[in-house]
Amino acid sequence: MDALPLVALIAVSAVVAASARRTPVPAPLLLVAVGLAASYVPGVPSYTLDPHIVLPLVLPPLLHTAAVESSYLDLRANIRPIALLSVGYVLFATLAVGYLAYLLVPELPLTAALVLGAVVAPPDAVAATAIARRLRLPHRITTILQGESLVNDATAITAYRVALAAAIGEGVTWAGAIGEFLLAAVGGIVVGLILMVPIHWLRTHLKEALLQNTLSLLIPFVAYAAAEQVGASGVLAVVVVALFLGHRAWQVDFATRLQEEAVWKMVAFLLESAVFLLIGLQLPYVVQGLGSYSVAEAVWYACAVFVMVVVIRYVWVFPATFLPRKLSSRIREREPGVNWKAPVIVGWAGMRGVVSLAIAFSIPLTIHGGESFPARNLVLFLTFTTVIGTLVVQGLTLPPLIRALKLPDRDAQAETLAEAQAQSEASRKAEERLDALLADERNALPGPLADRLRGVLERRRNAVWERLGAGNPITGESADDTYRRLAREVIDAERAVFVQLRDQRRIDDEMMRTLLRRLDLEEAAAYREGQD
Repeated sequence: MDALPLVALIAVSAVVAASARRTPVPAPLLLVAVGLAASYVPGVPSYTLDPHIVLPLVLPPLLHTAAVESSYLDLRANIRPIALLSVGYVLFATLAVGYLAYLLVPELPLTAALVLGAVVAPPDAVAATAIARRLRLPHRITTILQGESLVNDATAITAYRVALAAAIGEGVTWAGAIGEFLLAAVGGIVVGLILMVPIHWLRTHLKEALLQNTLSLLIPFVAYAAAEQVGASGVLAVVVVALFLGHRAWQVDFATRLQEEAVWKMVAFLLESAVFLLIGLQLPYVVQGLGSYSVAEAVWYACAVFVMVVVIRYVWVFPATFLPRKLSSRIREREPGVNWKAPVIVGWAGMRGVVSLAIAFSIPLTIHGGESFPARNLVLFLTFTTVIGTLVVQGLTLPPLIRALKLPDRDAQAETLAEAQAQSEASRKAEERLDALLADERNALPGPLADRLRGVLERRRNAVWERLGAGNPITGESADDTYRRLAREVIDAERAVFVQLRDQRRIDDEMMRTLLRRLDLEEAAAYREGQD
């Protein structure tokens, strides 16, 4: 197997994604554009999305990362709008897009049209998360979009399986379709619930950070494979396990958390970047099979399906937002202040992505009886153009739309005040605990060391309050900002001495690495405080 194309794909996607941070264009859009341009460059290898790789090997870690970083409490508080989008909307879009495509394309059977509807129904978890992070949407909107993208793939994959069974000639009844949906949904949740407790127990009882992180990397694949093995939804199993682990992450050893965060950030960055580049690189493959359709027909169908997808999302989002509020006073009390701007953003943020393409590529070439799957190449083409259209059109126009709607920004002053109050309570409790410990003769410390512990608590408590006050009139920094900057300068000076001593052979490399690791941990702590 030639590894060079894979290495080139990862390297180019990483470079493009990193370069996007210096442009106003979101990284997913730039990666797709580069992929489209590169797809016809002579010498570029042919990259075809393999659903047997994307669904079990790429989707689980991306879902795991998104779910671990989500808030279980926020998702639970917004379960109604999330369920309406992740289940209700996906089923509605499957039927609506499928039926309209059936009316639009003369040669497209209804069953194949419903396959198309299921394929393009779910907004993509990677696209939604990447765009939401970049735009800093209001907290509730971000939570709803992330919650939708975590669950909707399970609904779409199940709807696709039912529609595909009908399209290839397998007998499908309403009872059978509902039973398969319930098996996938309930089964995926049950598998996740069964796995999450023993996995968390292992994470808290393994003492070696490397073993804990190895387990962390295996978790999404184990959850996905276990659920799929019994015919349940691997997507839901991954999400349930990841939400539980993220909610309980504070119980894991600090060294594991530090390593795990760095590893998963790298994995998510590489996978997200490669996925969007791969989307653009699919253009030659999806176009080459359209011989029976003229360019004008293909473009007309593509534009029509794209408009259907966009309009149908609004047809669902607005009634789903306001109708329950109109019918229930309890919902009105629990969700005050909802206006028309939020559903406009939620409706326009429905970008499609790699999951839709992966599902489309899994459509078999033939049906029962050996005949070709009807209009398979057209379904692939329409899926590709819908993904590209939503990513480019909606992705590029979403930032100006948000600015035009003048959505309220997060109250940074209020957030800092809440952080300061929380830190003050924690520091006060920690001081009480420290005094109790130092009162025990077994914990006796010299005065300077005890004062140092108290000083750390004092500085941690004061640091957040200082952000609320006036900064240095010369540099504009708060006292704590200056402290962190000077701490890093001092660490750099120490690091240079250790390297010099190693070069002079006064200490060996092993000792230098030990000393440098201590400094790295201190600098990492200072950097994280600066990021917070």
